[in-house]
Parts: sequence; structure tokens; C-alpha cells
Amino acid sequence: MEFPHPLLVCDIGGTNVRSAFLGARGASPILIPPRLIASFAGFADYVEAILQNLGERPRSLIACGAGPVLSRHLQLTNAAWAVDGPQLAYSLGLSQGLLLNDFEAQALSLPIHRPEWLRIIGPALPPGPGPRLILGPGTGLGVAALISDGTRHLSLASEAAHTEFAPLDDEERAIWAVLDRVHGRITAETLVSGPGLARLHQARAQALGFATHALDGTAVVIAAKNDASSQAAETLRHFWRLVARLSGDLALVFLARGGVTLSGGVLPRITEFLEADLFRKNFEAKAPMDALARSIPTQLLEANDAVLIGMAAIAAHPQNYAIDFGRRAWR
Repeated sequence: MEFPHPLLVCDIGGTNVRSAFLGARGASPILIPPRLIASFAGFADYVEAILQNLGERPRSLIACGAGPVLSRHLQLTNAAWAVDGPQLAYSLGLSQGLLLNDFEAQALSLPIHRPEWLRIIGPALPPGPGPRLILGPGTGLGVAALISDGTRHLSLASEAAHTEFAPLDDEERAIWAVLDRVHGRITAETLVSGPGLARLHQARAQALGFATHALDGTAVVIAAKNDASSQAAETLRHFWRLVARLSGDLALVFLARGGVTLSGGVLPRITEFLEADLFRKNFEAKAPMDALARSIPTQLLEANDAVLIGMAAIAAHPQNYAIDFGRRAWR
């Protein structure tokens, strides 16, 4: 398998697209400013628009997106775009291409993470042998794991975002009772996502009896940053506790002794509300498996473009990744 350069790599979220262009293998990526998905009718229109400002066209394209990938086709979950790889290769004159789920790509990018991209949460524990887990809230909630055999990396996709999420105490039971449900359910993504942050704040206001306007997730973050003693700030602290509990649960599901990495569009923007000791307390409260949870390191990925560099690494060294290129590559 070969991905000829120049190479375009794209990270298609639920709201924005981020991309980078590499003129040659090993070249420094040219980062392209994020663009709103809603500004384009489809992914091909977006690609053609950004190529107008580049001096050359790509020969290969690797894209990841927030939605299920079936062979060579991607359907976004929280946006209208659908991407057909072979059709895109034909229309753009590409020699090769590949589609990945966004958190499949996030997991495959774990081996290329640099220390300066990461914030350690709690004690600096050494990673153990076993799977590594990555999860993060954005427009939705992504969860995936990575296993390696010493020579190749394999991403384990999941739909853990759509598992039930239960309240822990009397306060949360009151919040859950008035929480807006999604498809009639309260799942991990119902709460641990950008829209979930807004749902949590509105439900807290109703359950605890404080006044608030109908805010989206961004407005809750702005209100919290403007007043660290506000109810919006308390919502963000509660949100971090939910992230910690969910992370600990999923670390047990995957036996992620290799560590847990948090990412996504929300968490790097609200680090001032992260209390590391309280995070670890909630992460580790998994009796009778609390000793295992205490041994698992946790960290936050603060580099927005890490997944782009990770996809460039796949193009440069495809032999290092256990991907079914025969079924999924476009050519």
C-alpha cells in the first residue's frame, strides 16, 4: 500500500473541518484554518475551495469524520455530509485515499503524541501493558482504544457514547429527573458532549432552583469564565466529574492499562475548571476494581491538530497500521 504525496489530511467534526497539506513525505504540514461544515454543500466542495489557495493538488487524501465508516463510505452523524471515497478520488483525480472514523483516527494517532501536547491529570503514572483508551466530547462523544503488537497498531472502534449513564447521588437523581432526553434515553453522549453541557446546565437550574437563560454549551463556558463563582462554573466542575466517572468506567471496560487520553473540542477550553485531585477521585472510585483504576494514567491532549499529524504518519508508514487497506483504500 502506498499513499503518493502531495497529501491532504482532513478532520471532519460535527461543526468544523480542519486540514493540513504535506507536499512530500516527512514534510512539515501546512495547516489550513478551520472552516464551518455548514458553509459547504458537501466535502468535495470544501476540498475544491481550500485547494484554490494551494500551489499544487494532492495525489492522496486521508480523512476522518464524526460518523460511521462502512468500507469506503462515511456518513456524518451530526451533520448532513456523506463522503464516498472512490467517487471523490475520481472527481479530484486522486491516486489513493482512505476514510476513517474520527476516533479510530484519534486512537491510531496515540503513538505519535508528543509530551508537549499533553497535560498529565493527577500523578505521573507509567503506562502499563495493554490497550490505550482515548475519548472526548465535542459535538458528540467519541471513544476508541488502541492495541499494539510491537510492530503494528490496531484501533478498536466503539459506540460507548450511546450506553446508559446513571446518576450517582441524590443531587444527580434530581438533575436526571428533569434532564432533556435524547431519543428517549440518557446516555453518556446526552451529557458528556458540547450539547450535553448545555443540557446539564439547564437541568441543574431546574433541579436546584437557580435562574438561567437557555444557553448553548459555548455560552455556558463564557459565563463560567466571566465568573468563576457562578452556577455556570459549577456546571463545568460537575461536567469534569462526569468525564472522570465515564473515563474510569471505560478504562475498566477496555482494561486500558496503557492509559486514558482525553481529547475533543470541549475539554481543552475548560481546563481552569479541572481539579486534578477530584478528577482522580472520581476516576478511581470503582470498587472492587479501584486498585486497578489507581494504576491507570490519565492525560489531556491539548493539541488540536494531533490527529492530522497522525493521519500523515499513516500515509508515510502504512505498514505500521493494522488497517484493511484492501477493503477500505479507494484505489
